[in-house]
Amino acid sequence: MSQKIYLTILKIGVVLGFFSVFLVFSDLLFPYITSKQIYFNVLIELLTIFWLVFILKYPSYNPFNKKNKSLITFGLVAYFVAILLSSIFGVDFNLSYWGDVERMLGFFHLAHFLIFYLIIITVFKTWRDWQVLFLISVGCAIFISIIGIAGNPYSRLGNTAYMAGYLIFNIYFCFILFAKEKIKNLKWIYLLPLLVMIPAFVRADSSGAYVGLGFSIMVLFFLAGALAKNKNIKIVTWSILGIMIVFVGVLFLARNTEMAQNNPIFQPIKEISFQKNTFQTRLISWRAAFRDFPSHPMFGTGYGNYAITFDKYFDPIFYSYTASETFFDRAHNNIIDILSTTGTLGLLTYLSIFVFVLIYLIKGYRSGRIKSLDFIIVFSLITAYFVQNLAVFDSLVTYISLMVLLGYVYWLYNYNENEEEGNIESDKGLDNQEIFTFIIFGFIALLIVYQYNVKPIRMLRGTIAGQMEINQGNTDGMYKAYQDALSIGTPLDRDSRTSLIRAIVSNPTLLSNVSPKKATEILEYTIEQSEINLEYNQSDSLNLLLHAQLLDLAAKFNRSNVDKFVFYSDQSLEIVNRALESSPGRVNIYFFLSQVYITRNQLEDAIEAMRYAVSLNPDYIVSTCQLAKTLFLFNDEENAYKEMDKCLSKGGIGQITTKSLAVKLLNHYTELGDSEKVLLLYQSLTRIDGGDTQVWISMAQFYKEMGDKENAIKSAQKAADLDPSLQGSVDAFVNGL
Repeated sequence: MSQKIYLTILKIGVVLGFFSVFLVFSDLLFPYITSKQIYFNVLIELLTIFWLVFILKYPSYNPFNKKNKSLITFGLVAYFVAILLSSIFGVDFNLSYWGDVERMLGFFHLAHFLIFYLIIITVFKTWRDWQVLFLISVGCAIFISIIGIAGNPYSRLGNTAYMAGYLIFNIYFCFILFAKEKIKNLKWIYLLPLLVMIPAFVRADSSGAYVGLGFSIMVLFFLAGALAKNKNIKIVTWSILGIMIVFVGVLFLARNTEMAQNNPIFQPIKEISFQKNTFQTRLISWRAAFRDFPSHPMFGTGYGNYAITFDKYFDPIFYSYTASETFFDRAHNNIIDILSTTGTLGLLTYLSIFVFVLIYLIKGYRSGRIKSLDFIIVFSLITAYFVQNLAVFDSLVTYISLMVLLGYVYWLYNYNENEEEGNIESDKGLDNQEIFTFIIFGFIALLIVYQYNVKPIRMLRGTIAGQMEINQGNTDGMYKAYQDALSIGTPLDRDSRTSLIRAIVSNPTLLSNVSPKKATEILEYTIEQSEINLEYNQSDSLNLLLHAQLLDLAAKFNRSNVDKFVFYSDQSLEIVNRALESSPGRVNIYFFLSQVYITRNQLEDAIEAMRYAVSLNPDYIVSTCQLAKTLFLFNDEENAYKEMDKCLSKGGIGQITTKSLAVKLLNHYTELGDSEKVLLLYQSLTRIDGGDTQVWISMAQFYKEMGDKENAIKSAQKAADLDPSLQGSVDAFVNGL
């Protein structure tokens, strides 16, 4: 085939990569991630066939030959080599190399972005090429923004941080198009997409993105003034910069005033606070990374293995800021994450990419190859990307955009914007060597497509099928669906196994839907799958905890068989203690340790475990509530009520989840005349069993005694709504108020 045909195929393929942002297939596990990444993988794998044959047939296009070589390319390749080395020497090779379904950012997947970049710099040689590329990207961003404004703030991307990062790139792509357009009347058209992108960006409401974009705009105006040759332009741009700085400063100072309440202008500023719970939890995460760094200075813990570090140094103070999202698989700071997981080698090679970008920008600007406006926009975009990533991490949409940006810098430095495509030969057809090369590369690529994309799709769909059977209470169907899914055999099976384990652990009644023999078979199969997951990493506290919970369930299931009970219970105790060794600061593991002791009827040990959990963070009221419930379980009511007083006084009413306990506490505090706690418990009862008319009748009577006529009427009417035969009594009650 001729150069022209190859170039056309490869350019179309690159453009098709942008459309991955729209894909969300609900029949896949983690559909916002897997739908996009698998599509992108298959696309790149097929394009690689044409790219390899193309650069072999036309070596002048090879990005690695002497003419086309670039330090940016060298930095990228070096970084990917560092990731691979960290994967080999890390604690969990499977996770590093293949990633997990929730992120799909293992080395295998990341390598597709490197090939994407190589294809871009191979075939995008003219400004016309880049103009089309930027227009397609911006066009996709427009539709994503409209969907974000009209529906979920994360649009089709599944995460507001991804949305914000994606829009930052495309906002600057609009600036590039504006700057490069030579027809003045058309320039402003390229800024029109900002009318939908900016509102969508604000709706995404990402603190890191606010800071990144805002700071980069200031950098843009500073550079515009610094590089301006016209004195008046310099004065104007720096004056605008000064106004911006003062304006932002005033917003910061006034953000807590009455004027700022419900004022959308203040919303971005109000989101930026060092006191926010999310920022405090990130600080805890970052401290863990620095504490662990001396243990893995060169290669880190292995790419994608940040959870190991976070577990090891988990600080119980974390629970003072949030009781949810206590498992961090990323540092939520790209630099710290790379340093922690790929070590010094990984961070240096990563930073080298951007050092080389700056070298080319500066050299290109000084030589006149890169115009000042190009320099300013690209530098500002890199600033926005870096600053935002101090609070988040990359995703498919930002990786695609980043590769485009790096490719654009490569083009800016190496090509003239007026340059034509070059020598385009006529189509000479396929020669024998070309056909043979196609067959070899095609066979390898199709094998990869099937093994690492088609088979995972089948597994992911099978997992969703299993989850649907769970929702329908069909245990047999669930078991068969998971067996079928896991029999396919893919590198991403760990997430399907985890899904099955969680289903059994969180809903043990599934086992009561089948015969004891079948239940035993399902339990044993699930335990086997859990053991396979543990083989990846024997120090993964989350998998260890799930395995211990599964074994404890097996022990309870086999209470009638003493030998089996002891066998499973002993294993559960051993595994939960290993989980504590991996993450000694995790309060919830002590909760489960107490549960294991309860299963084993070791009462003193159960209470001791709970008291230790409380001591780790006395402000974490859930621990106190759990301790109170444990004491009730062992009939130590005197101490139980003392702990329950603390639990309810500090907002732990949500921890009362059973009707029997709520009624017991209601009677106790009614006798004491503690109306505040009585009201809380009535409200809790309506949450636990809102269909019980007697609960509403009793609460109506309580409100009457408290003199709260409005709520007394509402409660009484609720009882009548549930049981219309009570309407006459309710009317009499209301008339008597």
